[in-house]
Amino acid sequence: MSDHDETPAGERDDARTSRGDGSEFGNRLRKELPQEVPAAEEVPQEPEPEPDRAPEPQPDPEPRLTGRQRLAQGLWPPRVTRAQLIVAVLLFGLGFGLAVQVASNSDSDSALRGARQEDLVRILDELDDRTQRLEDEKQGLEKQRDELENSSDQAEEARKQTIEKERQLGILAGTVAAQGPGVTMTIQDTKGTVEADMLLDAIQELRAAGAEAIQVNGVRVVAGTYLTDSGKGVGVDGNKINAPYRFKVIGKPQDLEPALNIPGGVVQTLEKEQATVTIERSTKIVVDALRAAKRPDYARSSSQ
Repeated sequence: MSDHDETPAGERDDARTSRGDGSEFGNRLRKELPQEVPAAEEVPQEPEPEPDRAPEPQPDPEPRLTGRQRLAQGLWPPRVTRAQLIVAVLLFGLGFGLAVQVASNSDSDSALRGARQEDLVRILDELDDRTQRLEDEKQGLEKQRDELENSSDQAEEARKQTIEKERQLGILAGTVAAQGPGVTMTIQDTKGTVEADMLLDAIQELRAAGAEAIQVNGVRVVAGTYLTDSGKGVGVDGNKINAPYRFKVIGKPQDLEPALNIPGGVVQTLEKEQATVTIERSTKIVVDALRAAKRPDYARSSSQ
């Protein structure tokens, strides 16, 4: 018998049992061993509470502005650029000029609007007289032309007309004395309110009414006459004159006096300044103040 045969049957059975029941043995070992402890899961740690801090002061909310307050903030303080300032100055100058023009037109219109019917009729008559005077002057020139064309001795006629024209030009230039119908205007200025521009307005009004020769306090008024304020008096071409101011004027009295008395004219302007004006008509006014003949420095006759 072999050695294997000599092995007791009981041992062989135990061996088989031990080999065949390996799983049971393993289970027994697992039961005897302690169970595996699972790895501790990571637990999120709560953040440590921060130490108490004093609350930061919050800015006060801005109050809501009304529309008027926003408009006021936009307009003040003003933000003006140089270009805006220039435009504003130009607009101011334009507006001021328009206002002065409108005011002057309104004054003249209001003066005529408030005039009496007699004054309006007198103004119309004065305009008609001026038109007639210009028409007479035109006819006189046409007559001279016809005489020159029809005269048998044109040279003699031309000489006569030249002498007459020289006399007329001498009266206008103030180099010769003159006499004829006209008016005398006297201005009493006790308050000292009459100025040079007021007397200049009177001279211009008289010239427009057809005055041919004017003399003021012994000073002959010519085309180049200028007036200036001189202390309590007035300077005429550098000659100081004082009140009362006496105007001697040669011309048609029916035209001169109404021209000075029109509404808003010379007389009313002077009376507003508390001056007293008197006008007297006369059939003979003598203007004897003379001006020295002055030869022009540069102008020469084109016929030479």
